[in-house]
Amino acid sequence: MITKITGIPTAIAPDTLTLAVGAFEYEILIPEFARRNLQDKIGREVVLHTVEYLEGNAMQGRLIPRLVGFQSPIEREFFDLFCEVDGVGVKKALRAMVRPVQEVATMIEEQDAKGLATLPGIGPATADRIIAKLRRKVPKFALLVALEATPAADIERDILTEAFEVLRALGHNDAHARRLLDGAVEKKRLYKDVDSLLHAVYEKTHGDS
Repeated sequence: MITKITGIPTAIAPDTLTLAVGAFEYEILIPEFARRNLQDKIGREVVLHTVEYLEGNAMQGRLIPRLVGFQSPIEREFFDLFCEVDGVGVKKALRAMVRPVQEVATMIEEQDAKGLATLPGIGPATADRIIAKLRRKVPKFALLVALEATPAADIERDILTEAFEVLRALGHNDAHARRLLDGAVEKKRLYKDVDSLLHAVYEKTHGDS
């Protein structure tokens, strides 16, 4: 399975990117939010984290391999999770993801069914299913995507994820745990382990009280 591909975009369409890799060109499916980020990267090397699947009807003997591309592994992981919801699947998930992963994850976490229902192809019934299946799984995505957008903060994703789980075990709900970690990440310090990150979290909490 192809999970990462590096190449030079040669063309971009509403839902596909053509990527030149050596003597080959690959057509890679991309969601709208990724297209907006990649449209100014024509001719410049990019790295895409990919999902590979087969499209077509096996009974008719026609299966076409497809690649779906994202700019980070966290976005790819969220897409995989989104596709697991009953009635969604790859095509509908691609069409629906017109907004960044962090925004969609936040809507799910906050149980914003009306907001989710405005995404292309996602009506009220599907929005309710998405919230029911993913609400407890998405806070880390809002947090980790925000981290990737803040490169000045020197922190490993595993440390952030473990600290998130510790805060939950201490009784913080998902949303509050994420807000606490957001505040610590904003300090842009070096966090070598979970203890140093949690110390910064409670330092800020006590300072705000």
